[in-house]
Amino acid sequence: MKFTVTRDVLSEAVNWTARTVPTRPSVPILAGIRMEAADGVLTLSSFDYEISTRSEIPADVEVPGETLVSGRLLASIAKSLPNNPVQFTLEGPKMSLVCGTAHFTLATMSVDEYPPLPQMPDVRGTIDAQVFAQAIQQVSIAASTDDTIPLLTGIRMEIEDDTITLLGTDRYRLAMREFKWEPAQPGISAALLVKARTLGDVAKSMTSGGRVEIAFDSDAGSQPNSLIGFSAGSRRTTSTLMDGDYPPVRRLFPEQTNIQAVTEGHEIVEAVKRVSLVAEQRTSVRLVFEEGQLTLEAGTDDNAQASEVMATALDGGDITTAFNPRFLETGLSAIDADYVRFSFTDPAKPAVLTGQKEEDGGQDLSFRYLIMPIRFGI
Repeated sequence: MKFTVTRDVLSEAVNWTARTVPTRPSVPILAGIRMEAADGVLTLSSFDYEISTRSEIPADVEVPGETLVSGRLLASIAKSLPNNPVQFTLEGPKMSLVCGTAHFTLATMSVDEYPPLPQMPDVRGTIDAQVFAQAIQQVSIAASTDDTIPLLTGIRMEIEDDTITLLGTDRYRLAMREFKWEPAQPGISAALLVKARTLGDVAKSMTSGGRVEIAFDSDAGSQPNSLIGFSAGSRRTTSTLMDGDYPPVRRLFPEQTNIQAVTEGHEIVEAVKRVSLVAEQRTSVRLVFEEGQLTLEAGTDDNAQASEVMATALDGGDITTAFNPRFLETGLSAIDADYVRFSFTDPAKPAVLTGQKEEDGGQDLSFRYLIMPIRFGI
């Protein structure tokens, strides 16, 4: 086995493939990246029995073959190489890597013992890569990172014909984003629960492909160990779907709200960041909405305090509430609009944040962020 590849292309592909290499593999063989060189293409793949990745890059292949090397070591080496072509040569149980004046020798593992990658499910449709990435980023902020409640570490994908809805929650906030895609066949209906971390990797790594293909079996979501797959350009990844019944979170959005407040989006994000500097752990940022103005307050009498006043358009009466500073800031930052609308039913009940292009325009309901209030002073 002997081939040569471009340094930058190799580094990007190896580091993307190494994302799924487990830090503490259940069996040592899973710590490897499989390298297959043939017909002018180097194929890199990894698999941990749940998530698989596969990437293809052009290569000058002199002698075709395949081998298995430590994924994380190869990724570290690829990032540190000088800007020269990289030549790989398999010499018995060792892989030789030469790049300019740098030379490495890597131990190889048995390719025969490496598990075969799962087959990609049937492609069900495509979505613009940028739209998909933005939707994932907006919803993943609300997904839980607490593994004691595994279901909430996932994002629910509800697919109805040409509309996909993503939902994520950690019990204290809820994010929902709706967008259009192009289904391969009309009438598709599915509810899939995907690991938020997996979707996050897709959002980061598949935005350059123009469009992302989404693949899943017709009974996905109802059968154990069902797969979902994503592919863009020369990259593809598959993941087992999560099992379990996701809570019926849609009903948390109120049908009607009697108080509306509209503020300039960038201005309120920056104001929340500033006053939050004095908000100690487990304390809140208080929002006092009055006619024509919003006052943000943080801190306690015994410690540092901060306040800031900004203009707001208020309809429905004065209201005072408080939120977790980090939850409020991340939700506001996720809204891609010039103005932010706060919708309330009661100070003690969740508020819904949406965006809109103009101060007196209609709200954009494609992304909604629901946040639970907290008691003042804690």
